[in-house]
Amino acid sequence: MKKLTLTASAALIAAAGSASAADLVLGVPNWPAANATSNILKIVIEENFGLEVELQNGTNPIIFEAMDAGSMHLHPEVWLPNQANLHNTYVQENQTVVANMNPVQAVQGMCVTKYTADTYGITSINDLTDPDKMAVFDKDGNGQPEVWIGAPGWASTVIEQIRAKSYGYDQVMDLQQYDGTVAWGELGAAANADEPWMGFCYEPHFIFVAYDLVYLDEPAHDPATWTIVQPTDDPDWLAKSEASTAWNGAKLHLHYAANIRDNFPEVAAMLDNYAMPPEVLSEAGFELSVNDVPVEEYAKNWVANNEDVVLGWLTGE
Repeated sequence: MKKLTLTASAALIAAAGSASAADLVLGVPNWPAANATSNILKIVIEENFGLEVELQNGTNPIIFEAMDAGSMHLHPEVWLPNQANLHNTYVQENQTVVANMNPVQAVQGMCVTKYTADTYGITSINDLTDPDKMAVFDKDGNGQPEVWIGAPGWASTVIEQIRAKSYGYDQVMDLQQYDGTVAWGELGAAANADEPWMGFCYEPHFIFVAYDLVYLDEPAHDPATWTIVQPTDDPDWLAKSEASTAWNGAKLHLHYAANIRDNFPEVAAMLDNYAMPPEVLSEAGFELSVNDVPVEEYAKNWVANNEDVVLGWLTGE
């Protein structure tokens, strides 16, 4: 399939939104915790404000463009600094999107199972440039080991590609991008079979509940070593980018369309008060991805069992 331009994609979303009778359309990015959060907020808004809410799947850029156009109204989990280019454009410059200021602290980087670290001595980011150590990840026997660096469309995937170039392991490893659910399925299979696994990790995430994982050692974050250019901003982004130290601590912020403040000010106040306990995100991912709980069921049960948290969003107390 040919790729749609961001503008064309946003136009399609805008057209879909204009044909919908929903009062609000909440974006659903392609990872479990964000899916759970959007479903939880749908229930809270419908039950407490009497509005009709729809959910719509979308990538980070498309959800932001649609919020800018007014055809979608919320992104449940924006990772910063991963999506700083989108945040800067729509929150700071256009002022069409508002960022909630009660973030969840996050960690991200390359990690291995503890079995892999202990058995094969893979504990440092520098090990990724050692062909002898990395040979254990040559699953297809073509002479080049493979490593998952994230899903297509994730800003972190772009940055992991930059980090691989900066550390030099792009010369040793085949950097693979595919859906996170596939990668986590591979992780589970490897962990259960005592086989090696390595890939991009982030938390809060259910994989840290389900498996014994350790991050690879690397130099502490130094902002002077980080210059990130996104592919959407420059076709020569990789050559112009550098990231040769660890990630800085990330934060997860809910973002919503600024027009909610005019159209539904009570909802905007609730979204400003929104603060999700970080353990919920890991738990949600575990229930949806490992226990196969339907997201609608999980969200309904979570709201029913966490009235005190929801009340805090509604009252600001």
